[in-house]
Amino acid sequence: MATATVKRKTKANKPTKHQPKVFTYQWKGVNRDGQRTSGELKGSTIAEIRSVLKAQGVTPKGVRKKSAPLWKSEKKITAMDIAMMTRQIATMLSAGVPLVTTIELLGRGHEKAKMRELLGTILSDVQSGIPLSDALRPHRRYFDDLYVDLVAAGEHSGSLDAVFDRVATYREKAEQLKSKIKKAMFYPAAVVVVALAVTTLLLLFVVPQFEDIFKGFGAELPAFTQMIIDMSRWLQASWYYFAIAIIAGIWLFRRTHRNSQAFRDRVDVAVLKIPAIGDILHKASMARFARTLATTFAAGVPLIDGLESAAGASGNYVYRKALLKVRQEVMAGMQMNVAMLTTGLFPDMLIQMVMIGEESGGLDEMLNKVANIYEMQVDDAVDGLSSLIEPVMMVVIGTVVGGLIIGMYLPIFEMGNIVG
Repeated sequence: MATATVKRKTKANKPTKHQPKVFTYQWKGVNRDGQRTSGELKGSTIAEIRSVLKAQGVTPKGVRKKSAPLWKSEKKITAMDIAMMTRQIATMLSAGVPLVTTIELLGRGHEKAKMRELLGTILSDVQSGIPLSDALRPHRRYFDDLYVDLVAAGEHSGSLDAVFDRVATYREKAEQLKSKIKKAMFYPAAVVVVALAVTTLLLLFVVPQFEDIFKGFGAELPAFTQMIIDMSRWLQASWYYFAIAIIAGIWLFRRTHRNSQAFRDRVDVAVLKIPAIGDILHKASMARFARTLATTFAAGVPLIDGLESAAGASGNYVYRKALLKVRQEVMAGMQMNVAMLTTGLFPDMLIQMVMIGEESGGLDEMLNKVANIYEMQVDDAVDGLSSLIEPVMMVVIGTVVGGLIIGMYLPIFEMGNIVG
């Protein structure tokens, strides 16, 4: 397979050419049949909207700019927005629509103002003669190095439509996988949060009512009941310390996780050891690695550069470290499957598929199959976890609530036995 070396070009300083702002206009008019009609259109000026309506056979009677909402909050650009935009570009390029026209149409028709602004900036750069890859490179928040390098490879090889199709598939699969991982992490967290919330409410509001009743008994309470009452008293006296500790812990964790690479690495190692969830994260990392390397290799990026991109896209320190080690071994002349075997991290099935791909010359095809297999396994594991978590949640909540209720009713039962 032919490979293309991606060269990064520095963009020369030049005055920025701003695109005209696009607004939403509300219009009313009469169509060819004489019927009244109305709607909304996006455009720069009222004259432009009137021109578009006349071209569609509508006689405009009134056009006005749509008023902005009182509480205006601009929607952020998400990774899914970039994936959808990539798919739209791939479809339009495959249909023969020029690149400039494609970006212009997408920018004018997008519902998010920030997305229209982003595409307008890229369009200005492309219209001034800058390659698309260099126009994307300054926007690293939305287009990572892998995305830009693949586009540059497509420009170099003259197959930009095929590259965009591969990138779109890659981003769509990546977002689906990310959604499944979030779903797998959400359910256990939900069980813990619900159990803590129910326990806190019972200790703060229900147990004190029983305590008032027990004061009139004049007898020693059972040990289990006394323990629950002591927990309730402690929580009532220091619940704000408890709340502050939780908030401070969450804030400190997020801050440290954002600022410390060593802490992030330790978290990556720890999450892989969590029962049930760790196995899902292992398979997700292997799916990401296989999908990324398949996409870069099929786009003509050299294997060495592809391994570096795949290491960054794996999403976990353990796999990133292992893949960078594989890259070093491949640079030294070792076959990729042998280098993967020396890490002791990758399963035999994955190594065998890579070996077959290397021997047959279809490494990208084999890696895509590996990615499909692990994505399917992640999907099945998340579905299994989802179906299992509901009865687990019922058991946990039932145990907590049932234990508290039994503890509160023990003195009443003992009193009944004494009276009987």
